[in-house]
Amino acid sequence: MRVSRLKNREQGTGNRDQAPCPTHLPLFWRMGGKPLAFACISALLFVAGCRQDMQDQPKIIPQRGSEFFADHRGARAQVVNTVARGQLHEDSYFYTGVIQGANGYREEKNEMPFAVTRDVLRRGQERFNIYCTPCHSRVGNGLGEIVERGYKPAANLHDQVRLSQPISHYFYVMTHGYGAMPDYSAQLTPEDRWAVAAYIRALQLSQAAKAEDVPSGVQVRSLKETAQEKHLSEGFAEPWALPSSAIQAYPNDVKQGNPAMGPANPADPKIKIPLSKPAKEAVK
Repeated sequence: MRVSRLKNREQGTGNRDQAPCPTHLPLFWRMGGKPLAFACISALLFVAGCRQDMQDQPKIIPQRGSEFFADHRGARAQVVNTVARGQLHEDSYFYTGVIQGANGYREEKNEMPFAVTRDVLRRGQERFNIYCTPCHSRVGNGLGEIVERGYKPAANLHDQVRLSQPISHYFYVMTHGYGAMPDYSAQLTPEDRWAVAAYIRALQLSQAAKAEDVPSGVQVRSLKETAQEKHLSEGFAEPWALPSSAIQAYPNDVKQGNPAMGPANPADPKIKIPLSKPAKEAVK
């Protein structure tokens, strides 16, 4: 009788008043009760940990106010004189195109910060043709396609002013913009800006080349002969004419070459400032 009662207890049968807790039965553990017990305990702990303050955390949300700081700003100001990783920019001339002159002002240099190879010139030509030719044209004379549609003529890179400028000047202009020209620092990396500056100098040399610059044994043909051979129009080899739709903000300046145009920011813009009117007498 005692043996059958023990068996009934192990199997969970018999009198309910005498039945023990299921977790106390060996059969419960043999049939996989451990994972079930662990899941129940985990659920209890999870429920006990779910409090409202975990949903409404006292955290700082970007661009929102905060009562924690004295200035009531959640975003903290950057620590002074700290530099982000990869933005040390030790070579100041490479990233700015200028140095500090003896007089304390910035000074441009006619010097590249790295060696100019054929690959550098190819890269500069590619970037120039993408970003510069719409205004300056592929030969850099300032008569790009956008000028024919009424835009202000761009600078002629072959006039006396641009030929006398140091090579870092082009890097500086591409970085900060000049006159009607916006900056291209977002489109061109510092390396690409220097490559474009090097290609501009090569373009200037190509357009002003002389017969003695040609290596011995190399035959030079005129542009007119090349145009006739390729069955191009007669005006192909003629100087480019400024379209009538172009906007001339300044009068013609013969020193600027062809096309003749004043620089975007001339030294003497001839801005007339009206005389200030005398102050009205105070009402008595």
